[in-house]
Amino acid sequence: MAKNRLLLLGLVLISACRSNGDGPKPTAAVRPEAAPAKAAEGPKPTQPSAAPAAIGSPAPDFTLPDLDGKSVHLSDFRGKVVVLEWFNPECPFVKASHTQGSLVRSPGMHLTEGAVWLAINSGAPGKQGAGPDKSRAGAEKFAMKYPILIDETGAVGKLYGAERTPHMYVVDAKGVLVYRGAIDNSPDGIGESPTDGKLVNYVEEAVHAVLAGKPPAVAETKAYGCSVKYAN
Repeated sequence: MAKNRLLLLGLVLISACRSNGDGPKPTAAVRPEAAPAKAAEGPKPTQPSAAPAAIGSPAPDFTLPDLDGKSVHLSDFRGKVVVLEWFNPECPFVKASHTQGSLVRSPGMHLTEGAVWLAINSGAPGKQGAGPDKSRAGAEKFAMKYPILIDETGAVGKLYGAERTPHMYVVDAKGVLVYRGAIDNSPDGIGESPTDGKLVNYVEEAVHAVLAGKPPAVAETKAYGCSVKYAN
């Protein structure tokens, strides 16, 4: 019965995402030296560094508005561990993770430990889940106690190579990008189908490693979820 329930849930999530040209992506660890994503082109609402995000290099700085229109600068959090979560409140994988999966407990735990957690919505106007109003509704529904930043041009998302929602990044206290990829190894979003038989929360492991002054054991994985709803 449990297997049948998981299979049915997987089919529902896949169907919901495929209506937007998406599908789940398997989570697989890769070496930190994997080639970084290319930097975004076109006008930028921020002043990020010229280089795209790369593991082991300074995380590109950015400035984005929160839901109240207040500017938030990544550089303001230097000295603290920062987690970036690419967010779409209408993505079924985001919904699953925020209501049953790893995103239920991880943000609150790390905030208590002194880390900073920022969600970023890079959806273009008119796209699924995009904009402040839908983000605000998602924050209320998921009881999110941390800022959601709006990146409607997609400049910051593309600079970081964000492909999926949720797509996760961890920046250490020195401002160095030390992890990017999936929240965990359970591509159903609810933590009940880990690819290796045992649930591994990559973000929790990365945050705890850097808080202890160590590099994460896994620096990069393949994110799963819906595609980020960029303008193009």
